[in-house]
Amino acid sequence: VQLQASGGGLVQAGGSLRLSCAASRQTSSYAMGWFRQAPGKEREFVASINWSGGRTWYTDSVKGRFTISRDNGKNTVYLQMNSLKPEDTAVYYCAAATYFGSSWLPEEEYDYWGQGTLVTVSS
Repeated sequence: VQLQASGGGLVQAGGSLRLSCAASRQTSSYAMGWFRQAPGKEREFVASINWSGGRTWYTDSVKGRFTISRDNGKNTVYLQMNSLKPEDTAVYYCAAATYFGSSWLPEEEYDYWGQGTLVTVSS
């Protein structure tokens, strides 16, 4: 499956952005995740959602500010980011894992990756 991430941009601290990840085919049997990589740092997990949308996971630093959701009818996953901080600046990647369960998956379990979209938060 091919993934196309979009929605990044430049925003002031405290602002909001919504990232979208469109898949080339039906996503209902995939777990989906968002990861990010800041300049000079390793890529890190941000949020993920199971195949049905019934379970979500977040890294501690974004809990209460970011919301992951999915629309399997549109083959799209979203990341709503509110109260953005300068430390959220990174390239954000969406990823898909061929997994029909309801457990959190580590990064190495994701099979497909999008090209990334840059989010820059100014102070």
